[in-house]
Amino acid sequence: MQTRTLIALFAGSLLHAGNALADRPGSDWISIDEALSKARAAGYTELHKIEADNDGYWEGEGLKQDGRLHEFRIDGKSGAVIRDQLDD
Repeated sequence: MQTRTLIALFAGSLLHAGNALADRPGSDWISIDEALSKARAAGYTELHKIEADNDGYWEGEGLKQDGRLHEFRIDGKSGAVIRDQLDD
């Protein structure tokens, strides 16, 4: 019984440690909803992924009107789409 409790506590602490290391948007960034709107305005018809990057960007991928997978990078502060290319 004690072994199971220790394993559960250890697993829980790993999950919390992983969350602490995840990239997070800065307090002065545009919201994720605004970033999604910027991606749609850039021609993305289906978005598969978007996440904050420690370098100051929202990064993601999705399909454009050509039906092919593209990746994008949006400046976290200005909302400018600074990369929009086919995903190789």
